[in-house]
Amino acid sequence: MSMCQSLTVGLGLKPAHYEEALACSVQGLWFEVHPENYFVDGGPRIAWLQAIRSRHPISLHGVALSLAADCPPDPAHLQRLLDLARRVEPTLISEHLAWSNWRGTYHPDLLPFPRSGEALGRIVDNIGRTQDVLGCRIAVENPAHYLRIDGHAWDEIDFLAEIVRRSGCGLLLDINNVYVGACNLGYSAADYIDRFPAEAVMEVHLAGYTEDRQFGADLLIDSHDAPVAETVWNLYERFIARAGRCPTLIERDDKLPEFSVMLAERDRAHAVLQRALEEANR
Repeated sequence: MSMCQSLTVGLGLKPAHYEEALACSVQGLWFEVHPENYFVDGGPRIAWLQAIRSRHPISLHGVALSLAADCPPDPAHLQRLLDLARRVEPTLISEHLAWSNWRGTYHPDLLPFPRSGEALGRIVDNIGRTQDVLGCRIAVENPAHYLRIDGHAWDEIDFLAEIVRRSGCGLLLDINNVYVGACNLGYSAADYIDRFPAEAVMEVHLAGYTEDRQFGADLLIDSHDAPVAETVWNLYERFIARAGRCPTLIERDDKLPEFSVMLAERDRAHAVLQRALEEANR
């Protein structure tokens, strides 16, 4: 079994939790970071990350490769990602199916695009360039949706499956993204989960959402500032019952609770994976 296959449930690593994360001895615990926060040659933040890496597996979850842009990934960005990967030897590397950089200008969001044949070819090429530089397979995350855009020639799941087939990459299934998008655009989250290509999933993300201040429940925001919702837990159990055990991450980026609260959510996800393992061994 590879290290990736042996992962159970991890947590997003935040500076406020560094001390407790370093001291934590929970078996199977791993941590995920945004690599862009560690693109430095030294200093205390890198030192902390390396200290935690000495005790726990680390995954790198990028937010700025801009795989869906109409240009290749920034070579300097890729080199910094490679340098960090060599430094911390991550178990997983993942990115978003989105764009955030155009002609050297970075936008502070993960932006949508029409799922056209042209976009498909461009994204497959950008993933290939990334995997060639890193020397490993990456996982690509399904996006959250907030509005309908015109010009889609592909269903999203068929689009993701074709990316996997052509590039050899894996997928990161963000179940909160699925629920938020389903509520905002009016499709079935359960059908999406049931159709998602489980054999390509390298990691699952769970997070919380909030209602928009102006539109309320008509517009959900993938805010990562709340506990995982019961509806998302139900979808997670539905997926794991079909797909079996899969590395899972609890994300929280704002309104951080105590580390012990994060561990309690982690324990709940771990119990779901344990039940799946016991079922598979019967």
